[in-house]
Amino acid sequence: MTVGQPLPRLDGPAKVTGRARYAADHGAPGLLHAVLVTAAIPAGRLTAIEARAALAERGVVRVLTHEDMPRFAKLPQGEALGDFDMEEDKPDGPPAAQSFMPMQDDEIRHEGQPVAIVLGETLEAAEAGARRVEVRCEQTEARLPVAPEWAALDDVAVEPRKSDFLFFGPGFTKADAGAALTNAETSIEAVYLQPSRHHNAMEPSAIVAEWDGDALTVHDATQHVYGVRHVLAARFGLPVEKVRVIAQHTGGGFGGKGWVWPHEVLAAAAARIVGRPVKLVLSRANLYSCLGYQPRMAQKVMLGADGEGHLTAVQHDVVNVTSVSDDFVEFATEASRSLYATPSMRLSHRVERANVAMPTPMRAPVDGPGTWALESAMDELAHRLGMDPLDLRLANYAEEDPATGEPWSSKKLREAYEEGARLFGWRERSRQTRRDGDWLIGQGMASCTMGCFRTPTPAAEVALRADGAAVVRTGTQDIGTGTLTIFPQIAADVLGLPPGRVTLEMGDTRLPEAGPTYGSSSTMGVGAAVLRAAEDARTKLARLANLPPGEVEMAEGRIRRRGASEGIAIAEAMREAGTDEIVGAGAFDPTQSGEGFSMRSFGAVFVEVGIDPELGLLRLRRVVGSYSVGRIVNPRTAKAQMTGGIIWGWGMAAMEQSQHEPVLGRFLSKNLAGVAIPVNADIPGDITIHFVDEVDEHASPIGGKGIGELPVTGVA
Repeated sequence: MTVGQPLPRLDGPAKVTGRARYAADHGAPGLLHAVLVTAAIPAGRLTAIEARAALAERGVVRVLTHEDMPRFAKLPQGEALGDFDMEEDKPDGPPAAQSFMPMQDDEIRHEGQPVAIVLGETLEAAEAGARRVEVRCEQTEARLPVAPEWAALDDVAVEPRKSDFLFFGPGFTKADAGAALTNAETSIEAVYLQPSRHHNAMEPSAIVAEWDGDALTVHDATQHVYGVRHVLAARFGLPVEKVRVIAQHTGGGFGGKGWVWPHEVLAAAAARIVGRPVKLVLSRANLYSCLGYQPRMAQKVMLGADGEGHLTAVQHDVVNVTSVSDDFVEFATEASRSLYATPSMRLSHRVERANVAMPTPMRAPVDGPGTWALESAMDELAHRLGMDPLDLRLANYAEEDPATGEPWSSKKLREAYEEGARLFGWRERSRQTRRDGDWLIGQGMASCTMGCFRTPTPAAEVALRADGAAVVRTGTQDIGTGTLTIFPQIAADVLGLPPGRVTLEMGDTRLPEAGPTYGSSSTMGVGAAVLRAAEDARTKLARLANLPPGEVEMAEGRIRRRGASEGIAIAEAMREAGTDEIVGAGAFDPTQSGEGFSMRSFGAVFVEVGIDPELGLLRLRRVVGSYSVGRIVNPRTAKAQMTGGIIWGWGMAAMEQSQHEPVLGRFLSKNLAGVAIPVNADIPGDITIHFVDEVDEHASPIGGKGIGELPVTGVA
């Protein structure tokens, strides 16, 4: 059995030695380097772009403007992440990150919007040329984000427009929450403000585009090769089979590379116009205006409870910043909708449209900011009632989905609470203010939760060779989360092979179509397809060996009846059948499992922090995270994911923010110099991760659910 074993990462050596190739590592004969020229104002119109000085730079080949660009087509409706019954003229949505395409006219909608592309024989030539392009604009009054106060936001917030960005309904009502709040024995009301945050992945977004006639090949830094293929084919009016997208490795994604951004389309268009391959690597400043970010949001939470702490009402209203073109909605109320039992709730989402770049999901979207507000409010309610925060959460434990009444596919949150509290020493902690030298010591806990995002029908192949090796093929992609280890591990488990005898081919649209690498969906979705493909290969081998497929097992390069001591070697069975390769195919259709169940991952996080009140310092001292997430395929990579998520959540809580400058209408620090994130000195070695023993066969044949984003939730 290899599933459940803490195997080291198979891709580790390639990444630490530099053998792993990322998008910008690729080239092509005759390659030109592209550099973007961007708008310096948040709103207005171009009056002129003067490129003569740029073209005089040695090595500059061309300067492209909106007058050179083709007019890009819209995406087909209802072909994003699912089918939507909405009006035909609604804006494009995922996998496109936004409907607005720059360089189609003279309009400027946000600072940093691309207005020209300089192409050079070298990167240095293109950068020098870009500095000499003169952009003249007529500035108009910009709609900028208002002051981050609830009253001001309440005045400008509007209902979101219908689009493919509405993954959930913008509002939800159960019974009369207003009346229940009025009649509650105890209630609290609080507003929670969260600044914008940017991804700042180690690998900047990059693309290399090359045309061969009407066929397009791109190497892209993406979390969804098939999404890029879909959008590029639609924008250029091509059959999808004419577009090939390759992403061997993606150096950090977490949402910022999940959807397809305009720069990917513009680079392909530039390559087509000049008839040469083009490489575009976004600068750090570009990442603040050409890619999305987690939007600034305000959340107003009202909780009502009886004297014993049982919730009688939950009201949760959210307003987030979005662009003037598209309404991205941060569905932070999903935590309030799903976490605690309550007889009434009222939830709403609105947006504040402004001349800013388009936001996007960021690791632990929805439940990350949602649990921050809800769990902070639960702590305030516990304080008001004089209850232990853990006891308040146990008093409101939801045995079924609070919104739908559906049973959970699996839920062992009680066990996660109990084990987390035991490992942390929660029940034994001092309830009095405690000092450690100059430090005041505090302890707290919160619930964690994340939705179960199952992508539509990912597929995979497993090829079993006569030499006893196997190859897994699937068109998903790697963003460094352990999939390069887990997928061979799953196939090896079925085929009875050492994981080192299983290789993986992925990140290419010539492989079986698989879903995106976001939403913590890869293991349960693509992993399930790999499982089915390996089982299909085993079934085909059993038939070649004249064994009943339902009664076989494989181990040590042999196939045999289950429980038998002997068997037939893979090579012998295939030689007698006259074949040197067996290919199994598999797919996972989420509509065929889990109907009638509500699915979520759960957990609890316990933290100890220190505050130096004289110096204003805040330090994380120790953490225990205890989680109910179904089967764990690889405890080693899973623990790494959870540890990284907790650190990410600490950064969200204590450090990260992207300040928007209201006079210039731009983010203030568009580089790493102004980014505060946790470093080794900020993080204690005392981080304990615990997984409850659990299998959720309703969620997927793997028995697991998503984990990658769950540890971020609750920490703030």
